[in-house]
Amino acid sequence: MRIAITGGKGGTGKSTVATALAMELAKRKKVLLLDLDVDCPDDNIILSINTKKVKNVETMIPKFDKNKCIKCGRCSQVCRENAIVCVMGKPPFLVPEQCTGCKACQIACPVGAISEEKQTIGKILSGKKGNMTLVSGEMKPGIEESSLIVNAVKKYVKEKEKHYDYIIIDTAAGTHCPVIAALLDVDLGIAVTEPTPLGNHDLALILELMKKLNVKSRVLLNRSNIATKKEIEKTIRRFKTKIVAEIPYSKKIQKAYSKGIPIKHKAIKKIARELKCRL
Repeated sequence: MRIAITGGKGGTGKSTVATALAMELAKRKKVLLLDLDVDCPDDNIILSINTKKVKNVETMIPKFDKNKCIKCGRCSQVCRENAIVCVMGKPPFLVPEQCTGCKACQIACPVGAISEEKQTIGKILSGKKGNMTLVSGEMKPGIEESSLIVNAVKKYVKEKEKHYDYIIIDTAAGTHCPVIAALLDVDLGIAVTEPTPLGNHDLALILELMKKLNVKSRVLLNRSNIATKKEIEKTIRRFKTKIVAEIPYSKKIQKAYSKGIPIKHKAIKKIARELKCRL
């Protein structure tokens, strides 16, 4: 079963919940935890796991043959990422960090002046703790498109998934491309939110996204005792989903988090039990 721990708002506790749930399930089952917040992966810190690089993530970038190039600017015109700059009468200039390797420039070039070379845009790391294996993606600083790393991690573990009972996916915050890539093909998405106006606003965004992706959604309310949850309940009714668990604000949880100790709470145990019934 593939479960995504996600949420529209940053800082709501997605990684805290993902790591705690993975450790709880790993008491009896084999669990694969994917940290797909590739801009800032931190599950290894929360779990106190030493990870090692297992693979570089590479993508194609164009290589221009200045002898063949007729300086028509067509490559720049078709580049949706604005990675190619053309000045009249001069060869194209590439901004490699912007390039996503789509090859549109290579296809559009009328004289075949563009060939391929590779650039490293990130890496895949892995570590283990008991019955749980952690695989993280980490993007190279300066690279613009993080969904390429997310897809590379998912491709890397594709054949390995069959050896695990549960795959827990810790997504980035928001509803942008890397989150969409992480949510594709999951069985269940648990949106972590908090009872604040911004938490409620962004909860609606992530529930709308999961609806469009045909992902079954549930909600976990973190720091549930800091304010009323009336607005959250309205949003939940609108999207015909439900709260599966609530975790109150707690200094004990804060201290465990800061020490690299996965939290232990009855809400996490409740979710682990209910996963057997597919929530």
